Amino acid sequence: MTEQFRADPPTVADERVLLQGFLDYHRGTLLWKLSGLTGEQLVQRAVEPSSMSLIGLVRHLSEVEKYWFHRALAGHDSPPKHWSAEHPDGDFDLADPAAAEQDLAEFREIVKTSDTLAAKYALDDTFLRPGYEAPYSLRYLYIHMIEEYARHNGHADLLRERIDGATGE
Repeated sequence: MTEQFRADPPTVADERVLLQGFLDYHRGTLLWKLSGLTGEQLVQRAVEPSSMSLIGLVRHLSEVEKYWFHRALAGHDSPPKHWSAEHPDGDFDLADPAAAEQDLAEFREIVKTSDTLAAKYALDDTFLRPGYEAPYSLRYLYIHMIEEYARHNGHADLLRERIDGATGE
């Protein structure tokens, strides 16, 4: 079943292919953790008192992808959709079961755009994050995103198991 969501990253390849492979693997793992659930299950806060939910993780990672790849790396005007000063945790707190499929579709589109943008840069190319002075490399960005997904996939494991007992590998 996991094959429809993710492929193992290569074990021998150049650095760029390895980094992209691991990022894709973790993105696919997240989608696998959500598979087969209803909108109501996807917004379920399965670990009280946390507001974290599976679809909230998707919404959060959509914002993280947009921030790092779209805004920071490429300099695009890509304001947050799911959080604001009024709702700093809106990605989790404002999740709607009726919008779960739309949230997943948006995530997939954001990921495609992120990959298209990253492909235009070399790993050693640098960029400035909004509000920060130190430069960041695309290599750093890949490693940071792999770490971000790996951490949140651990959360997704726990949430999914709490919802219906399904466990990962």
